[in-house]
Amino acid sequence: MATETMVAIERPWSVVVWDDPVTPMSVVVVIFKKIFGYSNNKCTQLMLTVHHEGRAIVWSGQRERAESYCVKLQVAGLQSTIEHDQ
Repeated sequence: MATETMVAIERPWSVVVWDDPVTPMSVVVVIFKKIFGYSNNKCTQLMLTVHHEGRAIVWSGQRERAESYCVKLQVAGLQSTIEHDQ
């Protein structure tokens, strides 16, 4: 029982990248590839989601790692935040 409760409480954290009018789309793809190691196709799809929807969840998992990715994205010049997965 305690394990089931802990799993419910410890749901994953999402790294969200927000659209900005400054960073070129090609640069966003390169940043995603460098930080996450995703394929070019996946990076392009995520960039297009950010561009068309205003935001995209680019990674989900443990809070510490989500925070680390968020900082790396911010240092690279992208607007990013973390939030609990729905």
